[in-house]
Amino acid sequence: MPETPIIHMQKLSVGSVSIESLAEWQKHVAIVRAQEGLPAFADHITRMSPKRKEEILAGGSIFWVIKGVLQCRNRIIDLQETFTSDGRKACRIVLAPELVAVVPTPKRAFQGWRYLKYGDAPKDISSLEGAADLPAHLRTKLVDIGAW
Repeated sequence: MPETPIIHMQKLSVGSVSIESLAEWQKHVAIVRAQEGLPAFADHITRMSPKRKEEILAGGSIFWVIKGVLQCRNRIIDLQETFTSDGRKACRIVLAPELVAVVPTPKRAFQGWRYLKYGDAPKDISSLEGAADLPAHLRTKLVDIGAW
């Protein structure tokens, strides 16, 4: 039987100004969940449920676009049906706690989320020698000038 192909999601991180601010927000979400007696994990609620759930759960991540640049990712642990405060069906994306910096990739604005093919996903920044030691804004500048 063939292995399930992997697909990722990409999403705008509205309100985030950096990878660090997104990480702080995700920590806050986990703390609030724990205070409410729920499992302490970061999640993201979205109106539309992915139709390609099996491919996402085969090892996919959510890649975050911050200030017009795809900058980091969280591995997706689960996709759960949930409901919004006004009773509408929604999808809870359960996220691994680690944010992994990726090679900065400019992205145009879009609404909601989009699929990202496995082969089109940017590489983790750790795959580039010395790049992980650079501040995020310098990594983005290097992409802007075509150095990566």
